[in-house]
Amino acid sequence: MPQLTGFSDNAFRTREDIANAAIALLRPLKPYFSPDKARIRIPVSTGVHFDEAAAQLEGFARPLWAVASLLQLKSTFKGGCCDSSVTATIREVTQPWIMGMANGTDPEHSEYWGDICDTDQRMVEAEVVSFALLAAPEQLFHSQDERTRRNITAWLRTINGKQMPSNNWRWFRIFANLALTRVCDVPISELSDEMRADFEVLDSFYLEDGWSGDGPWLSTQDEMDEFAASVKTKRRDAIGKGRQVDYYSGSFAIQFSQLLYAKYAEDIDPERVARYRQQARDFGASFWRYFDSDGAAIPFGRSLTYRFSCGAFFAALAVSPVSNMPWPLSTPGQIKGFLLRHLRWWAVRSSDIFNADGTLNIGWLYPNMYMSEDYNSPQSPYWSLKTLIALSLSESNEFWTAKEEPYPSLFSPELVPAPRQILSNHPSANHHFCLSPAQFVAWPMKATQAKYSKFEYSSAFAFSVPTGPLIQQIAPDCTLALSRDGAETWAVKWKSSEPQFSPARLQTGASSSVITTASVRWYPWGDRQVEIHTTLIPPTDRWPDWHIRVHRIRANSQLNSLHTVEGGFASTGRCSKDGTKLPAIQTVDPNWEIGKSEGVLETEDSVLILSTAGATGISALTSKSPAKSIHMHASALKPDANTNLAHQRTLIPTIALEAAHGIQKSDVLIVVTGVFGISSTANSDRRVERSIAERWSDKPQVTTSDLFTSSSETDCIVLNS
Repeated sequence: MPQLTGFSDNAFRTREDIANAAIALLRPLKPYFSPDKARIRIPVSTGVHFDEAAAQLEGFARPLWAVASLLQLKSTFKGGCCDSSVTATIREVTQPWIMGMANGTDPEHSEYWGDICDTDQRMVEAEVVSFALLAAPEQLFHSQDERTRRNITAWLRTINGKQMPSNNWRWFRIFANLALTRVCDVPISELSDEMRADFEVLDSFYLEDGWSGDGPWLSTQDEMDEFAASVKTKRRDAIGKGRQVDYYSGSFAIQFSQLLYAKYAEDIDPERVARYRQQARDFGASFWRYFDSDGAAIPFGRSLTYRFSCGAFFAALAVSPVSNMPWPLSTPGQIKGFLLRHLRWWAVRSSDIFNADGTLNIGWLYPNMYMSEDYNSPQSPYWSLKTLIALSLSESNEFWTAKEEPYPSLFSPELVPAPRQILSNHPSANHHFCLSPAQFVAWPMKATQAKYSKFEYSSAFAFSVPTGPLIQQIAPDCTLALSRDGAETWAVKWKSSEPQFSPARLQTGASSSVITTASVRWYPWGDRQVEIHTTLIPPTDRWPDWHIRVHRIRANSQLNSLHTVEGGFASTGRCSKDGTKLPAIQTVDPNWEIGKSEGVLETEDSVLILSTAGATGISALTSKSPAKSIHMHASALKPDANTNLAHQRTLIPTIALEAAHGIQKSDVLIVVTGVFGISSTANSDRRVERSIAERWSDKPQVTTSDLFTSSSETDCIVLNS
């Protein structure tokens, strides 16, 4: 795929750089406007669950994040040759959207967008249209003729009184009503009841520390009630509440929208604005940890085709400043660093994110329909332009005059309570990732377990999504897959209990320190025939390249057989020189370097994969079973192509266990697994000190009373039983 000039070669250092990127991203859309400019249809023949007119409105509306910001930028120029040239370019690029705004809201025009109906995709695009009106009211509203102004007002008003999901969508109606009162001169008294009701729903999602879930949260009592109902009805497919805290909670929607609301509603809703600014402070104190020093975000959750919108929270902070933000977002230069590093990361890796015509494709680092959702039209990826709104700030704004500040120091594992995740970018290692024990989405969504319910998510080794039911198609990286029918079908973690975070002790010689571990109970099958209690132990100062999983697998009834496959981080499975498969190796040379040495080392109980991406591996540390015979086999599993978000052809280090003779009721199988990872690209290609051979051979030791007892001279992690 070709790179996009103006974006892929962009330095992303200045306001002008972001303006050039916006123009570069918008120009390829020009041939795909409808005749009267109210719709855009990129010529990719994939469909979505909503109607085609709404999909083409999506194509028109989502670029407005950049269009409205460019219009604001143009209004800051005071004249002069250079300014005239830039102004002309902006006028040429943005003019179709001004024309389209008039025709799309005209109910008598053939390109009318259509009234907003119950649970309608038009609701989503109404927020973007509303932001554009708020950001550039003169060009998009006041300069239009009176009939067009009435049409715009009437179209936005059709969102009121309609049914809407109880999730981040409520912000879309709030912004429609905010634009109606701030731009279209609709009295706020006519809109306040609708806004109040939506705020009440949104406020109910709040968790703690500035974080909100994306929808109602499943309580422990709710969980018990759902199980009781399933026993009674003999059905387990009811759609209920979930526990998801993803980028919609921050950059994609909720925090982003709260900050823009604070910008445009301070005088009419000062109390709420003050609360949202405090939530931004609390949220920012931990959200920055989802980015490494090179700007890479941890891919996690749904809608990842929005790509660089993962960093939109920083753009919103620039546009809607919050005083007394905590370190490391306490100065304009720090915020600028997080935003621009993220954009630079994407520019460098953009060779496969564009179609041949320069339009954005569906995927993460390359086109990938396996990872898409049924609401991803060919136009959907332009939600990513949210991250460019900082270009609307004047050149004299302190965000642009400030010197970009560097990333703070790498950090040891840190618990972020609201999303129930432990973030790690250990200073003695080079791997930025999170442990995520217990999130899940309860409504039908493609690859939902892969997007929310794996044990780990990494910015360096992106996760994989399934293509089918077989183990190679499941692509079981960062998860434990189980089969009770002779490996014909498989189950992985989905719904689970609320996690518990408990202390463990790292014992090194005569000294000890405390580690925070995460534990979760889950059932691979809804009949609860098997119950699993998994404990995740993050990297430690003693073993910074490793983290550990402890699984206690209990049979609540007899099983004729049980097979498990546990995967570490997926890595590219091809040689950099010629694309052939990675060679088998018998040992790890002490002189080999991360990212330069390639090969696969397999033993009976461990696998190490060396590639240009770095080193990933898995090792069985110990196990305990009452079964007569448990067979173990380690291998580099080759999943289907295009399962991984970052690499088309991957290998996954796996350990398989087989209890072919069955498991008795109340039997407990305990498995302790070490997961290894060193990135060659994370944190600006940072290099670790010790050799790969030394780090791989130095495996962690874990002890509990029901596993084994370590010598007092042996460094070990001590878990509570």
